[in-house]
Amino acid sequence: MLKPLDDTRMYGKFGRTLAQRPSWQIHVAGRAAPAPTEAPANLHTHELLAGSRLSLARLRAQLRYWQLLQELKPNLIIVHAPELLPLTLLWQCLHPQKRQFMYDVRENYALNITTQQVYGGLTRRWLAAGLRWVETVAARRAAGIILAERSYAVELPFLAELPISRVVVLENKYQPAPGETLPSTLRPLPRPTEPLRLLYSGTISELNGVFDAIEFTKKLRQRWPLAHLTIIGFCQRPEQLARLHEAIAAANGAVSLIGGNTLVPHGRIVAEMERSHLGLLPYQPHESTWRCIPTKLYEYMAHGLPMLIPANALWQQLMKQHGAGLVVNFKAPDLEPITQHLTGTNFYPRGRPAEAFWQSEATKLWALLDTIQ
Repeated sequence: MLKPLDDTRMYGKFGRTLAQRPSWQIHVAGRAAPAPTEAPANLHTHELLAGSRLSLARLRAQLRYWQLLQELKPNLIIVHAPELLPLTLLWQCLHPQKRQFMYDVRENYALNITTQQVYGGLTRRWLAAGLRWVETVAARRAAGIILAERSYAVELPFLAELPISRVVVLENKYQPAPGETLPSTLRPLPRPTEPLRLLYSGTISELNGVFDAIEFTKKLRQRWPLAHLTIIGFCQRPEQLARLHEAIAAANGAVSLIGGNTLVPHGRIVAEMERSHLGLLPYQPHESTWRCIPTKLYEYMAHGLPMLIPANALWQQLMKQHGAGLVVNFKAPDLEPITQHLTGTNFYPRGRPAEAFWQSEATKLWALLDTIQ
């Protein structure tokens, strides 16, 4: 789907990184969102879609995108949404010697479609097959393929025939906003008799464990009476949002919701990270997400926010390396040792890990771009 104009990866990471070269003019196009503040003079935004995700406005967005290509005549496009690949391919085919594009693979889209039960059986198969065909054609013609996850390098079949030099992994690490200053000291966890602020941020869904987060908070209050969970983000599925409101109402004041049916500016999410004591990542095991590193994991590490995670070997490795959190069973938590570990553990003993920040990925992005100049 089209990304919002203030998307943290498309705008905050790619856009701002590329705008560091003053002679370049950077144009970011996507779904309507609050205008980013303090944008560099050479970084411009263009709205493609203002309607809902399933409206006819999405067809008009394609027309607007084509018009934008004719108007701007870019030398290079970085495509962050697969629905823009067909017109990008057509645009490039008209003048293949002068027009180049890169494809930023942010998800294993075909796998998501076939496994997450959002679409019916026949629709699911056709969508997945059609999308994979478009991605395969695009990969052959792209100047570079960017992967948001290391696991995609072995999951995506269309990468097998590409030279290694054309594929780079740029993970979703944290890029501080302009003017953002991270506190020099990390906040200690309160005592069990004091308020404990828990955080669930990002995409709100059953697969991402939002209902497990609520149930975990209710159980934790048996040992930590003033524990309170803030859920902040956007829920794409109306039926799950309705369930969420019911679950929050039944939590008797233990849970608050920010967003839900509306997109939340990332700055607002960052503000919640800064005031929270503990981040929850109660993802359910699923083949479409289990080999990926959630963006919020890097965000929480960058802010020195301790985390509770499920038993995922990939995430556990990062937790252990940086002393960033604990592994818990969200569905059947053993509250006594959890409370003891939370009150007795010195999280992030070496401070915020440099590995959590985007700068390392920006260096790789520049290296890829320099190969096609």
